[in-house]
Amino acid sequence: MGFEEAQIVDEREKCTERKMMDPNLMKRATLVDVEGVSTIDDTAKNWDTLWAFKARPDDLLISTYPKAGTTWMEEIVDMILHRGDSQKCARAPVYERFPFIDLFLPPPLVNGIDAAEVMSSPRAIKTHLQAKLLPPSFWEQNCKMIYVARNPKDCAVSYFHFHRMNKGMPEPGTWEEFLENFITGKVAWGSWVDHVCGWWEAKDRYPILYLFYEDIKEDPSREIQKVAKFLGTQLSDSLLSQIVQHTSFEIMKGNPMANYSTLPDFIMNQTVSPFMRKGTVGDWKKHFTVAQSDVSMMLCRELRS
Repeated sequence: MGFEEAQIVDEREKCTERKMMDPNLMKRATLVDVEGVSTIDDTAKNWDTLWAFKARPDDLLISTYPKAGTTWMEEIVDMILHRGDSQKCARAPVYERFPFIDLFLPPPLVNGIDAAEVMSSPRAIKTHLQAKLLPPSFWEQNCKMIYVARNPKDCAVSYFHFHRMNKGMPEPGTWEEFLENFITGKVAWGSWVDHVCGWWEAKDRYPILYLFYEDIKEDPSREIQKVAKFLGTQLSDSLLSQIVQHTSFEIMKGNPMANYSTLPDFIMNQTVSPFMRKGTVGDWKKHFTVAQSDVSMMLCRELRS
């Protein structure tokens, strides 16, 4: 059996294990304050372990506020690192290719820290942590980091639907209740303003490529070239076109290695809302009332100030 065939068999076995997992082990999270930031309770319980995480100098960290294009950027990065080889990028689901270090889940699901520690270098790692809560070893090792920011209104809508379908997130309540919590930072990973501002300030002191979701939607070729340059590689026109196509929303929505469909419904119920829902700019206009839009604009005014 070849290496790629072995990977496929291994992934099928893991998928079977996930589906046989006791559904009662999954529970809706509660939020705990960690350094002034609303945090998933299981993450807070394991905070000392997370804070002590040992980054390596050649680690690549992808950071976003939740629902700001994390999976999209992960797939872009993986395609760049593997020179457009979509088969290599299909070696495992994206949540295994990019360990999520600040999420702690019940077995047989593997915690991000445990997965990262056994990975060979160079590693690509995911986080939603605010810059001030990032384990200090990332700064000490001067790791390269990519940050993606997204319009807060679109983030809020996407995050609301993600709470509805993800059984490990806190109960979202009504849209009105969720939006109030989002605006005040009483959601997992805290305030959108604090998040985007903290990483914006850090980019002047550390090797951080700061990108915007809307820019990637507007011109994916341009922004993917920025990522490739940041990673120290060049992309030919044909390779770039291949990566743009593979990482388009339509392709990724149907890609089981990117759309989280390998997780059972008692973890993520995609009949409630698909993990990859719209992938557009401006969907918030279908959800916000005029009053809600006015209130949320305070976020942008606070950001500009």
